[in-house]
Amino acid sequence: MTPDSTPTAKRALVTGATAGIGAAFARRLAADGWHLVLVARDAARLAEMAAELTGRHGREAETISADLSTDDGCALVEARLAAGSPVDLLVNNAGISLNKPFLRSSVEDEARLLRLNVHAVMRLTLAALRPMTERRDGAVINVSSVAGFGAVMPGSTYSASKAWVTNFSESVGQSAQPFGVRVMALCPGYTRTEFHDRAGINMSKTPEWMWLRADDVVDEALRDLRKGKLVSVPTWKYKVAVAGLRHAPRRLLQAVARDTRGRIGRDQA
Repeated sequence: MTPDSTPTAKRALVTGATAGIGAAFARRLAADGWHLVLVARDAARLAEMAAELTGRHGREAETISADLSTDDGCALVEARLAAGSPVDLLVNNAGISLNKPFLRSSVEDEARLLRLNVHAVMRLTLAALRPMTERRDGAVINVSSVAGFGAVMPGSTYSASKAWVTNFSESVGQSAQPFGVRVMALCPGYTRTEFHDRAGINMSKTPEWMWLRADDVVDEALRDLRKGKLVSVPTWKYKVAVAGLRHAPRRLLQAVARDTRGRIGRDQA
């Protein structure tokens, strides 16, 4: 089942569903007639989002309050994927970045990033794919990032975590295709969400033309999923950027990284 089919009683589970790209997915899918399972840490915001979607679109909206950077949080969502009304689409959107370079980071912070950005994605994808492949029907969208295509964020481990998500999704997507199930990595560029504010990252110097709207990212993601793409990069400008990251000489990328590191150092001085 993919979003181009008639969504009669179809159900999507969205993580990080109360803000940004996750909220945009939830609103778009509810408008298209999907029932929803909404996952986030903040129970109050989850209840508000569920009430909004049910009131506006008349769709069921279950909620699961869970911290996916913990084993217990992942286990709650895994249990829902394994039991109850079948989930036809999983959107793994929850993720974090750290506003500090690796050399000034801590094991605890880095482990939390990996647990949420990598470990939770792996666990929930596996939990969703088992029943989907048995039914020979379903889809998974793992929200990654353009940042995963190149090491041009000096000291950041966020890009490394997203490189894993993209590679993982592309590989697993190939193995799921014979079962009628699709897995796709969604790799947006800078998107207007709460993401950078929550991480305490100052984005005031980022040019306006580089920003995307979350609704537009979701629209392109669902189109690419219907087309059977394994990797979706929204908008032509970021497709060009990814082509450059994939094919530019390594020395050029390292020079860009050095320049970025120098500018960050001057800004922090």
